[in-house]
Amino acid sequence: MSTPRRLTTVDEVETIIGRPAPMIMLKQISALDEGCRAVLARCPIAALGYRDADGTSRTTFVGGVPGFARVHSPTRISFALPESGDPHGPVSVFFLLPGVGETLRVNGSVAARRGAETAVDIEEAYVHCAQAVLRSRLWQPPGPAEPAAAISGDGPLSRPGVAEFLAAAPFLALSTWDASGGSDTSPRGDRRTVARILDSRTLVIPDRKGNKRADTLHNLLRDDRLSFAALVPGRGGVLHVRGRGTITDDAALLETMALRGMSPQLALLIDVEHAEVAGNDAVARSRLWSPGAHLDKGAVPDLMALAGGHLAANSAERGGGSRAFLLKAVGAVPGMTGLLRLVMNRAYRSGLRREGYEDVEPGAGGRRHGVPRRHSADGGGAAHPLREVRVTEVRRETPSAVTLVLEDAGGNPGTFDFRPGQFFTLVADIDGRPVRRAYSASSAPGSSRLEVTVKHVEGGRFSTHAHRSLRPGDRLAVRGPSGSFHAEPHPPDEIVLIAAGSGVTPMMSMIRAQLAARPAPRPDHTALQQQQCGRGHFRRRADPAGEGRPRPAVGHPRPD
Repeated sequence: MSTPRRLTTVDEVETIIGRPAPMIMLKQISALDEGCRAVLARCPIAALGYRDADGTSRTTFVGGVPGFARVHSPTRISFALPESGDPHGPVSVFFLLPGVGETLRVNGSVAARRGAETAVDIEEAYVHCAQAVLRSRLWQPPGPAEPAAAISGDGPLSRPGVAEFLAAAPFLALSTWDASGGSDTSPRGDRRTVARILDSRTLVIPDRKGNKRADTLHNLLRDDRLSFAALVPGRGGVLHVRGRGTITDDAALLETMALRGMSPQLALLIDVEHAEVAGNDAVARSRLWSPGAHLDKGAVPDLMALAGGHLAANSAERGGGSRAFLLKAVGAVPGMTGLLRLVMNRAYRSGLRREGYEDVEPGAGGRRHGVPRRHSADGGGAAHPLREVRVTEVRRETPSAVTLVLEDAGGNPGTFDFRPGQFFTLVADIDGRPVRRAYSASSAPGSSRLEVTVKHVEGGRFSTHAHRSLRPGDRLAVRGPSGSFHAEPHPPDEIVLIAAGSGVTPMMSMIRAQLAARPAPRPDHTALQQQQCGRGHFRRRADPAGEGRPRPAVGHPRPD
């Protein structure tokens, strides 16, 4: 294959992935609080990234029993590192709880080393979202492995057992360092195979959507040395890899890693210098995949609630005012932790579907902890074919939102059948590359025209194209419908819909479908007063029938 294009600047990366929301950067705390200490007391294993005195990058797993990491103070922990490595300087750790999606990440530096015992001074700690664990199905029974890649040549990936291990490994811990030496170890997961072999010296790892913080990508722009340790559910061994990484947006390469037509936003290309499968005592002793090892509800604090507490504390410390007060107030409401977990699990499932993981449902390991199950190896369900459509109208709703009105590009337009609340994937050719984004339908089903409302996201490729370039007559492709967030075919007469910000859009479809199904609206339903929550609100618009027809004023629940 031809040499893929490399990204070399922060601007190039952020043009594609965007910039993180300010709240994302408020999650870190500088010392372990009571919740973090409770997590460490029950955690049996962690991924560790460090560099030896000679600068060699290494990633491994440490632990073996719950509480292996000893807390000496809010800013110091220690644990055994029985390998021959000699860690110096910055280190990074993420702690895994069996059956739980989120991880606790701790970054710091080596404070002391006595034999195998390594003490670490903590600089920051924060909760990492569950997406990597969910993508990998880490806590689920392992599925069939991919066939091992046939490798020619004598590169590191042709060593005994390496290709077979990679074919079965859905999860890894990836370590990178920034220009000043600061360390970051991030969880990475994907369907069945997280790192794919291109040749005997080259691996590619898809970079699917996250919270846009993208520490790994930013680090590689400054220091291309990296290492990772990969896991295969049910096995006690670990694959250790180190080399040099670059970032690519090569469309042809990304297409090879597409899920149900959805390509990753970027990919990491790794020039492998060393690869070796070895036994790991921490993985073997921790019994990660034993059902009895999975934590019961209430055994540790819910990590999303823990992250919310950190966010509230940092907002207050930095003068967050009403935002900090609201976060604290929400956390104090009885039952709010459970509600937050339900909301986050729904957000996780929605995000995975937008990436191409279909039929994602809560599974064993805990609805509370956000561990969904996919029912088939390819995500389940038949893929919808692409449908060519024509833009008939670009309707400006607000300065930051437009509604695209679409119909079949052929001479005999068909109907768009879906359940109110479902979403469609739109595909546009932008600068010679297909760009895919998922948006909820804001129109009622059964019409010959489909409406989707697109909020402009700074740096978003598709939303910028929709706002600045799309005109009536332009052609797009549509795939779908998809998603399980929808109204039932015959909902009750009285329903309550609660939306925040961009979550308004799918509910507009539900409302329109409800109004269309009723021969005459009740008097108290003939108008909608303006309801505002966050950045989204309903707005009333009269239609020829005299009904107060709601339309979305801003946003969509499928981030660009």
